[in-house]
Amino acid sequence: MIADDRGPDPTQGIFETLLAVKGEPVELEAHLARLRASLADVYAADLPADAAEQVQAAAAEVQLGRLRLTAVPVAAGVSLDLVALPVDPEIMFPPASGGARLYEVERPGGHGAHKWVDRAGLNRPESGPGQLISDGDELLEAGWANLFAVREATLWTPAADGRILPGIARAAMLAVVRDEGLAAREGPLRRDDLLGAEEVFLTNSVRGIEPVVELDGSPLAGCGRISSRLAAGLRRRWGLLDGSGDLQAPAAAPIPGRPAR
Repeated sequence: MIADDRGPDPTQGIFETLLAVKGEPVELEAHLARLRASLADVYAADLPADAAEQVQAAAAEVQLGRLRLTAVPVAAGVSLDLVALPVDPEIMFPPASGGARLYEVERPGGHGAHKWVDRAGLNRPESGPGQLISDGDELLEAGWANLFAVREATLWTPAADGRILPGIARAAMLAVVRDEGLAAREGPLRRDDLLGAEEVFLTNSVRGIEPVVELDGSPLAGCGRISSRLAAGLRRRWGLLDGSGDLQAPAAAPIPGRPAR
């Protein structure tokens, strides 16, 4: 285990990354609600009144891509920057034969409930393992995604208690779980919980569901029957390719509560 008590530099700002499908931003209201809550909490500032219109305009010509919305504190409030980038569909919902390899990094109090621009070491690496943040004996989240495990047909995930990012894909996943009539448990996840789980995966607003196959060199189960079922529900919700071969309009998103602090 690696210890890391480095905190983010808040002067660099806060951002959101949204998936865009067939000219529509996915889960837009939920992303903007989370960004507004973070800006109010950290900078006592708000987004421009036309933020949603700006995002809609940026998404209009995007068939499949991602939108990065960055808010940086300035004297007058916040400066808003919006960039549209392509997405390689190969990274989305990667097959069970692939998957993330993680190594534990202990960070007391976690990385917090805000999506900081200052993310040293947190972004998903192009190769090799990525960070799994822990607090004491509790595993919290990967640097770029929320953590889930399936045990005895129940989906486990750490609570959004201020130590993790209250992920938009996480909220969407819990909504899909309810729609599918499955059970979910929000609470502590520990190393033995992952090592003994039937399935372990991450959720991310662009990558969707990603299997986790290793933690500190120990093999993990990755995806299986339940996560495959949930992935299909999330793809439908986001308007991604289904059996018809067409991109569908994304479904409406739940708006998560204000990030705890």
